[in-house]
Amino acid sequence: MQLTINARETRGVVILELVGRVVAGEEVDSVRRMIHDLIDHNHKRVSLNLDQVIRIDSTGIGMLVEGVIYSVKQGGRLNLYKVPRLVHNILFTHRLLQAFEIYSSEEEAVAAFEKSSAPSATQA
Repeated sequence: MQLTINARETRGVVILELVGRVVAGEEVDSVRRMIHDLIDHNHKRVSLNLDQVIRIDSTGIGMLVEGVIYSVKQGGRLNLYKVPRLVHNILFTHRLLQAFEIYSSEEEAVAAFEKSSAPSATQA
């Protein structure tokens, strides 16, 4: 099964639903390209739904790390939600969990962006 990417926007956050394999080659390249294009075109809040990812290799993990770094360097943010046990275990094993904001639902992932952009009492 190849990778399918379904993109939509909700409350100012672009949701990328990844379905299939995130492995070296066109699959990883297409996700990387999409993240870069979104960030470069001022869509600074991106959330990846990994619920339907059935396989990921080291290149896929590297692309996720790169996506977080690239988005931050460009003034944006990227988070993950519905991370399958397979992916979570790989991130844990390689001590990469702290590199990501990970949420259990789309609602939590989107709300995290809204919380961080709300002015705090000290800023008012």
